[in-house]
Amino acid sequence: MCGRYVSPDQAAIERAWSVHARDIAPFSQQFNVVPTSTVPLLRPDEDEGGTEMALARWGFIPHWWKQDKPPRLTHNARSEEAANKPMWRTPLSKGRCLIPTLGWYEWQVVDRVDQRMGEVKKAKQPQFLRLPGGGPACFAGLMSYWRAPDSGEWQLTCSILTRKAADSIAEVHDRMPIVLSDDAHSQWLDKDLTDGKEAIAFAKEAAVVEFEHYAVSDRVNRPKESDASLIEPI
Repeated sequence: MCGRYVSPDQAAIERAWSVHARDIAPFSQQFNVVPTSTVPLLRPDEDEGGTEMALARWGFIPHWWKQDKPPRLTHNARSEEAANKPMWRTPLSKGRCLIPTLGWYEWQVVDRVDQRMGEVKKAKQPQFLRLPGGGPACFAGLMSYWRAPDSGEWQLTCSILTRKAADSIAEVHDRMPIVLSDDAHSQWLDKDLTDGKEAIAFAKEAAVVEFEHYAVSDRVNRPKESDASLIEPI
């Protein structure tokens, strides 16, 4: 799964992927992105070709959703099930995107000694996971436009595809977001790839599997905390 991650700032995204932004207010790096946050994504540019940057709600809402309250727990989409579920069929076919990241957080179950009682108890230690060396990367994402029934306004929303954890980080958590290799980005966004099952198979085949991780402060547990010290090792 992926419930928290780090998102680069606008300038870093433009440098890393040579993309442009149309009608977007400048945004800063986010060190503790939580579901329902507004996040940058990369998508095909329908007007000028190539790739463009857009802002979206992290928490997918399908175009056919009629309720005022958005669906829950749609910030992730399990790759093993997505092709067979109505929620994800259309975006897998024609709504794929890339979600820039510098890494993500998971909580590893560890043994910790209670200093007062002297007992060993289970605890969850937050870990920061990233590419070796900490370079930028992209999650395989899905997107959709949804029109809010109350306001009639259109909103871009997105989700991150997940998979079984790679061996390099399996000790931390059994699930992880699909991180695509750089040379797979254009094919993931290719409009000619319309078969959802083929798209998932491609994403898994093109997924990065080597990562590093280290323990970080439990301040990341608090959604309002968001500064560079969150990703410093402890």
